[in-house]
Amino acid sequence: MNVMPMQQENALSLPDAHAALCRAAAAERFPVLARRLGWLNALEQLIQQNHAALIAAINSDFGQRSSVETRLGELFPSLEELRSARRQLRRWMKPQRRGVSIWFRPARNRVLPQPLGVVGIVVPWNYPLFLALGPLIGALAAGNRVMIKMSEFTPATGQLLAELVARYFEPDLVCVINGGPELAQAFTRLPFDHLLFTGSTAVGHHVMRAAADHLTPVTLELGGKSPALVARDADFARAAESIVAGKLFNAGQTCVAPDYVLVNAKDRDRLLAMLDAAATRAYPTLANNPDYSNIINQRHYQRLQDWLAEARAAGAEIRQINPAAEDLSGTRKLPLTLVLNCPADCALLREEIFGPILPVVCYDHFDQALAYINARPRPLALYLFDNDPLRIEKTLHQTISGGVCINESVLHVIQHDLPFGGVGASGMGHYHGYEGFLTFSKLKPVFEQSRWSGSWMTRPPYGRTVQWLLRLMMRG
Repeated sequence: MNVMPMQQENALSLPDAHAALCRAAAAERFPVLARRLGWLNALEQLIQQNHAALIAAINSDFGQRSSVETRLGELFPSLEELRSARRQLRRWMKPQRRGVSIWFRPARNRVLPQPLGVVGIVVPWNYPLFLALGPLIGALAAGNRVMIKMSEFTPATGQLLAELVARYFEPDLVCVINGGPELAQAFTRLPFDHLLFTGSTAVGHHVMRAAADHLTPVTLELGGKSPALVARDADFARAAESIVAGKLFNAGQTCVAPDYVLVNAKDRDRLLAMLDAAATRAYPTLANNPDYSNIINQRHYQRLQDWLAEARAAGAEIRQINPAAEDLSGTRKLPLTLVLNCPADCALLREEIFGPILPVVCYDHFDQALAYINARPRPLALYLFDNDPLRIEKTLHQTISGGVCINESVLHVIQHDLPFGGVGASGMGHYHGYEGFLTFSKLKPVFEQSRWSGSWMTRPPYGRTVQWLLRLMMRG
């Protein structure tokens, strides 16, 4: 059976599901272009014909998730990437000609992109659709079979996606699994041909250890503390609008959300005023505002409250932007909360926040801000607000991050022709677009010998001919 019920926690059935996919991959080792295009077409139909149900399921899991944000952050980028892959797939699949050294001509070299076999995808709760379908698009385009493990925190979405996949795909092509942490651990221990995990850095360590038992290659899409760096001559109004939009989309529950702001001490109050104004314009009310999303569950809501309490007790100044002064105590909605003078050892400056809380860190000169970023684990994203071309290039060359936006936040993730991935503590590997196709393919090098080859001259027994040839080869 290709779909397991939401309540299923028994990992014993996982090997059977995996084995069925392996058999199908072995029976069709190189699906032709028409087959792969058919799979992508089926996925588009799944999205288009069921988008209302998918939006409702995600809303149910969150208790209140903006339908606009679900369309903008999950449905649209999935369709955009899918259509791009479909347009370019013929070119991606074409063997690439490579050069041949003069010493081995007239042989031929080429690289053949070949499906890996069976790909595993572990999906987090914050964008349960996009972070399932995005990798799925790349894996199917590359000709693989796929097993998807959905998050136990989004059971309605997981169950619906399992049902839809069973309806639109062959049972041995895509398999959706639902269950809790024990099932997830068993999933990551399966002998996949490639495993893609999206989640926290802490769990990423465990996933990599589990995959190591089978030498399974992994792509880890983790997170970290993505800085927004505001230079002195930035357009502050534009910067504030962008930071607020990126931070409050999905109530900050985004792996690339701005995690803290770096601003010159002389500009701090000006930026704070503009952040307040931008948040007020975007969300004049919160409690019953359908555009403003909930924190996913009580556990994560309480975590955020505990981190704020810790910072307050350590002397930080907490400013909540609640334009209508609403009582939000009976909800899981948290207003944009600016944290000033937060001690460095507080969780808000050590851990990825994953919520609408924004520490503001001051610097005295620009190089100090770069040093602050470089002294910390490499982030998944860096957002620079600046109009100085030299300073922009300096920042790009002197910092390392998974991706960068200049005078914008978050939107690099949904550029279908840009690779997406972290570096160091924020992850490894890339997907999206052509890089996704490459991640889920084996680039097989093929050397084809000519009948006119002179390679016989380099074979034993070694005599005068090979000595003469070596003198020429070593001389260049």
